[in-house]
Amino acid sequence: MTYREFIADKTRDCAVVAHRGIWRNAPENSLSAIQRAIDADYDVVEIDIRRSADGGLFLLHDETLERMAGLDQRPESLASADLAVLRLRDRDGGEGNAFTLEKLPRLAEVFELTRGRIFLHLDVKEREVIPDVIALAKAMGVEQQVDFWASLRNEKDLGWIRETVLPHDVLFMAKTRLNVPGAAAQLALLGDLMPGVCEVYFDDLQQLSALNDIRRRNGMALWVNTLDSVACADFTDTAALADPDAVWGRLIDAGISVIQTDEAAALKSYLAARRA
Repeated sequence: MTYREFIADKTRDCAVVAHRGIWRNAPENSLSAIQRAIDADYDVVEIDIRRSADGGLFLLHDETLERMAGLDQRPESLASADLAVLRLRDRDGGEGNAFTLEKLPRLAEVFELTRGRIFLHLDVKEREVIPDVIALAKAMGVEQQVDFWASLRNEKDLGWIRETVLPHDVLFMAKTRLNVPGAAAQLALLGDLMPGVCEVYFDDLQQLSALNDIRRRNGMALWVNTLDSVACADFTDTAALADPDAVWGRLIDAGISVIQTDEAAALKSYLAARRA
């Protein structure tokens, strides 16, 4: 099954997306954290991607290497050979976490590890790097196992997506905000693009009804983050641990079918109990 087929499958359960891998037992965005997500049989693992000075593709969230590798430099300022030997701090990094034997992973290593085993949500931190990531995915034959994500705020964004991403027949996810003054314009662009999946932000669940027409027309899946730092309307992981029905249950009942979380094990257990 391709990632696009998985997202479009109306019979599947809510998908569990492990944010930066299972990072409480390994460095975030590391091969070990990704392997743990595979071992736990989650549906998707989210990773962050940046480019080196010589065009290499590596996993890193922050603008600098300080938090995860103890080096106050941008990855874009270093050659691939220098990045590849950097050891990662454990968990989510910072001075409170010790250095491990894990190295900063190349994206090619991740594609080899995950091939046919788990889908990948690729958070490419600089939009101009996306063509290089697409090229690598196609060269390694994994382009049907990954998605590409970008904001859809204006006609310029729409044109860029159509020119840069869509010709490659990869799964694209639009980011749409229903809780901003320009929401109507974003909805119009979304209706024009008709992506298979949309990451949606809202202040109230009732705002999701604005997507009903688009979803009827193309079956678009809705993706929500319950990560404490970016969650909508207090639908957070912390709140979900205390009352999963009030958070994950309400989101699923409202039509959300993909949830990105730092509490993947708890969400998977909740879904199993809900099915039972």
